[in-house]
Amino acid sequence: MNDAARQPLEARMGRAIEAMERDFATVRTGRASTSLVERLQVEYYGTLTPLNQLASISVPEAHQVVIQPWDRGVLGAIEKAIQKSDIGLTPNSDGTVVRLNIPPLTEERRRDLVKVVHRRAEEARVEIRNHRRDATDEVRRQEKAGEVGADDARREQERIEKVTHHWIDQVDQGAKAKEQEIMEV
Repeated sequence: MNDAARQPLEARMGRAIEAMERDFATVRTGRASTSLVERLQVEYYGTLTPLNQLASISVPEAHQVVIQPWDRGVLGAIEKAIQKSDIGLTPNSDGTVVRLNIPPLTEERRRDLVKVVHRRAEEARVEIRNHRRDATDEVRRQEKAGEVGADDARREQERIEKVTHHWIDQVDQGAKAKEQEIMEV
């Protein structure tokens, strides 16, 4: 496998990291963030639509998220979607905006969120390992077909393994950083 063949492998592994980081952004840490709710799916005229396409989302203070829908008719659907979601916040509506007050996290809730982070990090590791398996299978196929020699195949598998370790280290670093962020009081 040459550099041209290795680049798609690294790109796929990089996308696994990006997906993990997007998921980490939705895990709340005691501070308000628009990423907590912007990807929530809201039932809007029979179609599930991301919240960030229906309303402006802002953080006026450290422990509050304000959602101002462009169409007041969707206010009830936004409240319903927030209540159904797993973010654990209760929406407060005054008829024009929805406010989400973010209380400080308890120690128990922090530990639960750390478990969520670890589970998502493991999913990313599995995805990276699946990409590694596909690449090594391709190298073995090429070796059986006589396209590459045994020594070249072994060296390429070692390169694939190094790339895999690099991306798994990235997952571990991201998970550790998010865990520290969650456990910070």
